[in-house]
Amino acid sequence: MRILYFVALIIFVALVIPPFRFYLICIGLRWLYIFLFSLSLSYLLTPLMRLVAFKFNILDNPDARKIHDIATPLLGGVAIIISFSSSLMANMILDKAMLILLSGGIVVAFTGLLDDLREIPARMKLLIQIIVVLALIYNGIILDIFPPRTTWGFWMNLVFTIIWIVGITNAMNFIDGMDGLATGLGAIMAGFMGIVAFQTNQPSMGWIAIAILGSCLGFFPFNFRFKTPALIFLGDTGSTFLGFMLAALAVMGDWNDSRIVSFANPVLIFWILIFDMLYITVERIVTGKVKSVKEWIDYVGTDHLHHRLFFLLGDKWKVVLTIFLFSTTLGLSSIALRNARPIDGVLLVVQAFLITAIFSLIEYAGRRK
Repeated sequence: MRILYFVALIIFVALVIPPFRFYLICIGLRWLYIFLFSLSLSYLLTPLMRLVAFKFNILDNPDARKIHDIATPLLGGVAIIISFSSSLMANMILDKAMLILLSGGIVVAFTGLLDDLREIPARMKLLIQIIVVLALIYNGIILDIFPPRTTWGFWMNLVFTIIWIVGITNAMNFIDGMDGLATGLGAIMAGFMGIVAFQTNQPSMGWIAIAILGSCLGFFPFNFRFKTPALIFLGDTGSTFLGFMLAALAVMGDWNDSRIVSFANPVLIFWILIFDMLYITVERIVTGKVKSVKEWIDYVGTDHLHHRLFFLLGDKWKVVLTIFLFSTTLGLSSIALRNARPIDGVLLVVQAFLITAIFSLIEYAGRRK
C-alpha cells in the first residue's frame, strides 16, 4: 500500500507540471490526463480523509440492518468529490452547464454529509434533491423524451427529469450497503457513459465521465478488500454525489438522433439501480410493509439486491462480483446502440427486463430453498 501511495504521488506531481499536461493534450490524450489526475489524487486523498473521519468521529457504526461489523470512517466521498472537481478544473472543463451541474452535486453531497454527521429526515433530503433538480431544469438541463415545444411535452419532460435524477441519486445511496459495491458500480457506469460519449462525438461528456471513473478507481482499493473489511466508506456524501452526477450527466448528453434510443442508452447503463428501486418498491407495497408515500420514503430495510444475494450466496465478494458482472453485461448493450434504430433500443431494454426477471426468479427460488 505504501509503494502504491508513493507511485501515486509521483504520478500526481508529474501531472501538475504544465508541459506534461500540454503534451498529452497535443497528442490527443486529454482523457488519459484526466483519468490519471483523478485516479492519483483520489488515491492520495482517501487515507487523509480516513484520518479526518477518525479525528472527528465521523464513523458508520454497525447495527442490525448493516452488514459490516466494525465502526468505519465515512468521508470517502469527500476524496472523490475533490479529485473529480480538481481534474476538471485542471483541464478547464467548467463551462456554465458544468458549473451548474457541479454546484448541484455539491449541494446534494453536503446534504449527505449532514446526514452522515447527524441523521436528518428522509423527507428533508428528498425535498432538497427535488429543489436542486428544478434548478437544473431552470437552466436547461432537462430530458428530451417528449416534444419539448408542446405544453404537455414540457411538463412530461420535467416530471421524468425529476423522477430520473432523484431516483438514480437515491438508488445509488440505497445500494451502497456492501464494501466496494457503489464505488464499483459508479466506475462501471461512468466507464460505459464515457465510451458512448466518445462514440457519439461528445468529448466533454466523455471527459467528465472519465473524471468520475478515475476518482472511483482511486478510492476503490480502500473500499473493497477481499479478506478484510473496508478501510473507509463513501458515506451518503459520496453515494448521493455519484448518483446525482451520473444521472444528470445522462440527461445532459445527446446519445442518439432518436429520442427512444437516446433514452434507452442510459437506461441500460443504470439498469441495476432501476431494477433494485422498482423491486423493493413493488415488494414492499405487495407485502404491506409500506402503505403510504410517507412510509415508503421513511422505510429502511434489508431487502435490497445486495442483501438478498448475500442471504443466498453467503459471501460479500461473490455478491459484489455478481452485481458487477450483471451491470457490465447490460452496459455492453448500450455500446451496441451506436447506430441503432428505435426498435433496437426498445428490444434491448426488453431484453434487460427479461434477463432481470430470470435473475430474480432464480434468486427467489434459491432464497426459499
